[in-house]
Amino acid sequence: MSTTSSPLAGKVVLLVGASTGIGADAARVLAADGAALMLVARTEEPLAKLTAELTAAGHDAAYTTGDVAKAADVAAFVDATVARFGRLDGAYNNAAMGGGGRLDAVSEDDFDRIMAVNVKGTWLCVREEVRVMERQGSGSIVNVSSIGGLRGSSGMGAYQATKHAVIGLTRTAAHDFGPLGIRVNAVAPGPTESPMLDELRRTVPGGVEARIAATPLRKVGTGAEVAATVSFLLSERASHISGVVLPVDGGFLA
Repeated sequence: MSTTSSPLAGKVVLLVGASTGIGADAARVLAADGAALMLVARTEEPLAKLTAELTAAGHDAAYTTGDVAKAADVAAFVDATVARFGRLDGAYNNAAMGGGGRLDAVSEDDFDRIMAVNVKGTWLCVREEVRVMERQGSGSIVNVSSIGGLRGSSGMGAYQATKHAVIGLTRTAAHDFGPLGIRVNAVAPGPTESPMLDELRRTVPGGVEARIAATPLRKVGTGAEVAATVSFLLSERASHISGVVLPVDGGFLA
């Protein structure tokens, strides 16, 4: 149950990519911080379970399904948010997919799909969210990048290319929409416990262990730690922050 001291009290937040992993952890943190939430993912069953969990705890939450790579779906779930809650104050664009392998081993179909979800999907979400926020004269958007968007490494080339692109979109959007009262930032998680990290363990043997060894805090992050950063960026506590890419990586990039 939110209180007036909660950093997101009174805020309506759209959380895209909410069904599992970092997204589900973010739903719990943002709800606890007072946000009313519209949860979105492609698969209904985990969304329904998560929404039931949140509402049983006294939070205001609803869900709808959609594919971020489809413009009609994105427009529909943004409209559904406004229809349900009356406005849109914040958005966390967390939908993403991973992809391992050397660049010369990535198939064209796999490359096209990861670009469609991670890059086109982020652009479509921002475009539709801004459509609503511009009418209100305010809003805050957080996109999910990665430390892979701030440096290179072997074996994750297609994924890292998309995360570099998300940073470019975020910084450009901060310039485009700042005069409209809309802030746009990104988080760049390091290795974080999630299904995507499990995929990295399978596709890049020893990759996770190597990253932990190179991390000053010597640990993998949690979805809740990423979500706490997202909550800050969505809140009025970050009212003069826009165009920032904030690593949540235990010091890996230090």
